Amino acid sequence: MKFINEINLENKKVFIRADLNVPLDSDRKITDDNRIRQFLPTLRWVIEKGGKAIIASHLGRPADKPEAAFSLKPVAERLEKLLQMPVKVAPDCIGSEVKRLVEELQSGGVLLLENLRFHAAEKTNELAFSRELASYCDVFINDAFATAHRAHASIVGVPAHVSEKGAGLLVKKELEYFDKALVNPKSPLCVILGGAKVSTKLNAMINIASKADKLIIGGAMANTFLAAQGIQMGRSFYEAELFPRVLHLLATLARRDCKVYLPVDFIVGPSPSAKGLGRAVPVQEVPADMMALDIGPATSILYKEALHNAETIIWNGPMGAFENEDYAQGTTDMIGHVAGAHGLTIAGGGDTDAAIHQMELAHKFDFISTGGGAFLALLEGKSLPGFEALK
Repeated sequence: MKFINEINLENKKVFIRADLNVPLDSDRKITDDNRIRQFLPTLRWVIEKGGKAIIASHLGRPADKPEAAFSLKPVAERLEKLLQMPVKVAPDCIGSEVKRLVEELQSGGVLLLENLRFHAAEKTNELAFSRELASYCDVFINDAFATAHRAHASIVGVPAHVSEKGAGLLVKKELEYFDKALVNPKSPLCVILGGAKVSTKLNAMINIASKADKLIIGGAMANTFLAAQGIQMGRSFYEAELFPRVLHLLATLARRDCKVYLPVDFIVGPSPSAKGLGRAVPVQEVPADMMALDIGPATSILYKEALHNAETIIWNGPMGAFENEDYAQGTTDMIGHVAGAHGLTIAGGGDTDAAIHQMELAHKFDFISTGGGAFLALLEGKSLPGFEALK
């Protein structure tokens, strides 16, 4: 797989698949431009090397048709501000008007195509749609790490029709840090996994089992691990159908001498949205009418101690229902613990990323991945369709 710095871009039309899927408020103002800023090195490289930048991205989940609420115009405005140069916005991502704008593009110029997901053909990887997008360019660059696990037209269809292709600088950085984290990590390697469901991360745990020295489990995932061992979890969410696989995984980790850390106390409440009713209890004393909604203060101290000698730390998933401040302390504590750790620190996943930025501690992490599903797929040891298409 080539990278953008190995390709001659001078006076070439460069189709860049970026991930500019940024959050917008009710006034369509960008609330977090991290993904745009992460993309800038690749875009600036194309501009400085005399290429003609044609940017394609999706935004949100439109109903396979143009919707003003999902237009990429706010993204173009932010790009103009950050680049301090004009960014043209196409009225669509395909069609005669788009083709005209592409032909008029000068070296060092930037054109942003409208939301790819205004067309159902993007997600279904329709041949004609891929071919039309491919017809605009001489070079295809994938810099959308966060969508590299999806077999969509702009990810796998377009590069099939372009002879010169490669990955952007953000993807290069993501893969370099992944190599440091899981392929050649400094030991001890500590992996922290949180979130709601074991089912979404079980394969990642199985793959990690052969590499990690410590595994810290939080969020509702921990409920399943504890319930599988006979702990009564009240009304807490857990996945009973996964008990056999969870017990087998724990046995595998024990044989490998991988230390597994589970909560010793919880913050419980009647529901994730309840206010002012949270209280700490030992894991053995979760009331029958309550739910475990965050790790407790004793668990937070335990997890901090588990991290102190780690040379490599990977974190994916919050420690509780952090959207409600009553159940956010475990996640905010963990952000502080990881931010203060001396080892290499890498975080991934949309919720984890959002929580770190909310606390304004992103600068304390060595790397924050832009990918959620893609980051998890790499943890599972999977090959990603977007990267396979560049080989």
